[in-house]
Amino acid sequence: MTSFYKIVLQSVAWFPILSKNREDVKPVGVQLCNPNPRILVAHLLTPLHPHLLSDIITSVVNVRQPFFPFSLMRLLSLLLLVSFAFVSLSEIASAQTKVPKYKKIVLSDKFHAEGSCIGDFNKDGIPDIAVGHFWYEGPDFKKAHKFFEGEDFDPTKYSNCFGMFSGDFNGDGWDDILICPHPGTDGFWCENPKNAGGLWKQHPVSKELGNESQDFADILGTGRKSLLFNRNGWFGFATPNPEKPYEPWDFIAINESEDKRYQRYTHGLGYGDITGNGKLDIIEREGWWEQPADPKKPWKFHKFPFSDAAAHMIVYDVDGDGLNDVVTALHCHLYGFAWYKQVRKNGEITFEQKVLIPRSDKAFDAAENSFPKVSQLHAFVAVDMNGNGIPDVVTGKRFWAHGPKGDVEPDAPAMLMWWETKRDGDKTTLIPHIIDEDSGVGTQFSVGDLNGDGVPDIVIGNKKGAFVFLSEK
Repeated sequence: MTSFYKIVLQSVAWFPILSKNREDVKPVGVQLCNPNPRILVAHLLTPLHPHLLSDIITSVVNVRQPFFPFSLMRLLSLLLLVSFAFVSLSEIASAQTKVPKYKKIVLSDKFHAEGSCIGDFNKDGIPDIAVGHFWYEGPDFKKAHKFFEGEDFDPTKYSNCFGMFSGDFNGDGWDDILICPHPGTDGFWCENPKNAGGLWKQHPVSKELGNESQDFADILGTGRKSLLFNRNGWFGFATPNPEKPYEPWDFIAINESEDKRYQRYTHGLGYGDITGNGKLDIIEREGWWEQPADPKKPWKFHKFPFSDAAAHMIVYDVDGDGLNDVVTALHCHLYGFAWYKQVRKNGEITFEQKVLIPRSDKAFDAAENSFPKVSQLHAFVAVDMNGNGIPDVVTGKRFWAHGPKGDVEPDAPAMLMWWETKRDGDKTTLIPHIIDEDSGVGTQFSVGDLNGDGVPDIVIGNKKGAFVFLSEK
């Protein structure tokens, strides 16, 4: 604690109450607080951050001054302390969980993709972004560069890009871009030409890349990220081989036998440590797969009905009990959103559903009273949005997922939102914050700090266009 605080506190710690008779004058701690000065100061400093409050109270109690008569200086010191406590430091404490505000930047009003990524593509130390076949130079994102073949797609149909991820895939120190095209077609990555311009050279990732919302993570803990997806009866992940970077990525299937559930339009996948053993397990809509000691051998499947048609399945400790939970859409083409609390029963892992938006295939029923009333939550990202150290969830409506007449309420406002993880004692919930009502999400999107202010920014590509939501302090 600074010397300023100590001076102020020492001035007021034993400030006497005004009295006509000298004998009646007692220290504040005795007169008001049943001879305990901690309580008085605690009342004065209630708005302060707990750690700072503890330091201040300790300092007061450790002060051992003789009795001082009343003085104007001590009164002013007391007023200063109270004012400082209730205004300045309370603002500092509340700023730690401040709801971020965003400036919307429209990159394009054309449909180029339903995914996006962030990287430093010109190696100038400033984050750039990519949406579909264009990448945009930071920090203002006004200059666009075409790097693979694409077009202005018909929003009643589909694009050639359902997801995008960046990384240095050939070890040359430059960020490349991985493209997840229309489900069931061959995935590829585009090699950064090191500011040479023109279209980027393409290299294979996987044949018949399936699932509508893939994900990208360090599944094996090796420092190398893998693409999580399924293909023709097999569910698993593919990892680039640093010794053979231009060959198709090494695919590991986690199911032991072919399963027709895993096809090009399968919905729902995710990753996270469910068991608590430090290894990432893999989640799908009908259960979760436990990572074995040897990840190349079949993984153990634990059945649990998370969703009829999930999107990204987010794994983190929602309620702070030390066990990772699951957050996902109950149906990514209807209404429905929930989180699943992990519980242990007789040594077994199971989950309790906590509904946020009821599952519904109709415009007016159980979901009608939900706030926000939004359908088709088709992409998710977990990130700490308000800087309190707890992950939150960013998601939104996939506008016209199946065109203007498909799904439930396709023309409803295309909301982009984040759900704040709110813990209050034993009660935990997710609280919605609307960012925008005319954008939404695609099948994948990206979140990262683009302007260096420490607040996550959001990059969207979908049938309404391409957008950046840049945080404003």
